[in-house]
Amino acid sequence: MLFYYKQTRGALIVEMVIWQLPQRCAERPHGLKYRLFCGTAQRSIVRYDNETGKGDHRHIGDPEESHTFVPVDRLIEDFRNDCSRLAGWEGE
Repeated sequence: MLFYYKQTRGALIVEMVIWQLPQRCAERPHGLKYRLFCGTAQRSIVRYDNETGKGDHRHIGDPEESHTFVPVDRLIEDFRNDCSRLAGWEGE
């Protein structure tokens, strides 16, 4: 695992997990697998991931939209900004 972060405030959960893969592939040319989640046990508010067969994408609520992968620090910053804007989360 390359990076792990989890914080819970009340019912809100923010979890970021990024794995370094043993090798790059056409589907993940950056060599990373990731799951960035903000929501509750009942619903997802924001989620970024690159599930097999779907490539890099994010969910704002239920809808899914593709996004272009950016360097890890920018990916985390974009996710944190969405969490702040959509869920009122201010992380450490």
